[in-house]
Amino acid sequence: MRTAALTAIVTFVLDQVSKLAVVQGLNLIERGVIEVVPPFLVFRMAWNRGINFGLLANDADLVRWGLVVVSLAISAWVWVWVRRENPGRWAQISAGLLVGGALGNVIDRVIYGAVADFLNMSCCGVENPYAFNVADIAIFAGAAGLVLFTGGGTKGGGKDKPPSRAARRKTP
Repeated sequence: MRTAALTAIVTFVLDQVSKLAVVQGLNLIERGVIEVVPPFLVFRMAWNRGINFGLLANDADLVRWGLVVVSLAISAWVWVWVRRENPGRWAQISAGLLVGGALGNVIDRVIYGAVADFLNMSCCGVENPYAFNVADIAIFAGAAGLVLFTGGGTKGGGKDKPPSRAARRKTP
């Protein structure tokens, strides 16, 4: 549980610090675009009022607060699951990434009314029109990690966790 909490805190702080540094510190709000290493890395200001890729985006407060509630509910569910199941280390890291990223985007929705996205990456002649942030990366990695490192019939989702005392007593 400590691993999940530490990962969530670090993820949340990295997300918020990166947003403050780039969006506020580099004044991306006014500048709109900063070409860091074009086209591989460009800071491009985008306010996402919806979910991934701007889906369900509109200016209605109902959508904004609905997404806040959904994000908090999913985060709480993951947190309760981690406490109850005590999964292995990699699953806890994944849960922490998901929760920390979700809470980072929740803060944006509460303070700004939308999520501050600023990372834009393109390569090899393919131009990516979308922007994202550190929280989005963490949410994606956390969700993928939970799929990869949980389940499979063994508590803890794999071999990265020692057996319980009861299990050790049963083995000859």
